[in-house]
Amino acid sequence: MCAASTTVNVPVEQLCIGLYVHLDISWLEHSFALNSFKIKSQEEINAIKHLGLKTIRVSPAKSDNRPLPPQPKSADMAEPEPAIVHTPEELALIAEKKARIERLIKERNDIAQCEKQLLKAANTLKNITRNLFSRPQESVREADQLVQQMLDSLLVDKDIAIHLMNDKIVGEESYYHSLNVAVLTMMLAKELSFPADDIKQLGMGCMFHDIGKIEIPDRIVNKTFALTKAEQNLLQMHSHYGQQIAEKLNLSKGATDIIAQHHEMVDGSGYPQQLKAERISPLARIVAITNAYDNLCNKPNPADSLSPYEAMSYMFAHQRKQFDAPALNLFIRCMGVYPPGTIVKLSDGTLGMVVAVNSGKPLRPSVLIYDPSVPKSEAIIIDLIHEPILDITSSLKPGQLSPEVYDYLSPRKRMTYFFDTQKAENQRKP
Repeated sequence: MCAASTTVNVPVEQLCIGLYVHLDISWLEHSFALNSFKIKSQEEINAIKHLGLKTIRVSPAKSDNRPLPPQPKSADMAEPEPAIVHTPEELALIAEKKARIERLIKERNDIAQCEKQLLKAANTLKNITRNLFSRPQESVREADQLVQQMLDSLLVDKDIAIHLMNDKIVGEESYYHSLNVAVLTMMLAKELSFPADDIKQLGMGCMFHDIGKIEIPDRIVNKTFALTKAEQNLLQMHSHYGQQIAEKLNLSKGATDIIAQHHEMVDGSGYPQQLKAERISPLARIVAITNAYDNLCNKPNPADSLSPYEAMSYMFAHQRKQFDAPALNLFIRCMGVYPPGTIVKLSDGTLGMVVAVNSGKPLRPSVLIYDPSVPKSEAIIIDLIHEPILDITSSLKPGQLSPEVYDYLSPRKRMTYFFDTQKAENQRKP
């Protein structure tokens, strides 16, 4: 389904509206959003002619029309090359392309900055966990500073862009799970209009929500195949052990409730106490959603993990009675129908992977585009907010991709999210 269709070379003079063309030049050297597209106007034909190419590759199977018939030329005199004079429409295309390039540069810079911040946060969380019992007060203080930094970023931006991170940026799974849950929970809490103090407690609770697992043998915590009933019962004790540790560290009641209750479900099917909605902390009810989502996307055995789209669909179809309904519905809207990491097909047939979702425009995410004419290291990222002619028409499973598309898009074995905290730091500087 992803194999490249047969193409033919067509002289530029024979181009017409409805042809699906491929521009075999750098994306930076033309004014179009993509290197491959269907011609929709005479202005686009004029812009292609001004590229100086003699022939253009065309996909007949994707085209609505056939090329124009060849035009007879006078044998006794060659026509001079016309001077390139851009029409207002072509100048508008060029201006749009310049804006696209600027957005692409910004998107890449944002992702690079996010990766730096994520690595810094992961190292901080690693040190916090390592020193938690030898220097407990210092560790809690460092966690508080980390959460405050994330909170500052969250409160500065009206709309928070959640970026999909490289799955190799952090080596220790437990640290980026805690960060994932913290990032997603704090974003959701902001959208639910929680006060800053509650969002801060949520962040602290998420950072330590699995701290009780240090009392569970690693062979059980990291087991990649089914647990026995006894092992499952022992693993579920991590909530109780975590509550005891939280009380020793003098964490806030809100954070402690999160640690104790993040596996409780509003229908009473959770653990360790099978609490129902009215007895579960409002903060813990939020964390139950984001923790379940990340656990579905990042199972101990990556082969068992669901794609973000599958995880969201599964939670809504099979688990929605277990979660706070308004919070779950808002979480789905915030993450979008196509969460970061989802493989998608666009309305023009282009394949890509969602790399960032804007909480204010969840149906118009940023998509990394598969284009074999563009080196993988320079892959185009299209922000659908600024491309109204393009829409997502469907989502795909990674297994549906051809080997070359899979290698290019590199679907993440593990999903890791973060938002940019640098913007908040810059705005605080005098």
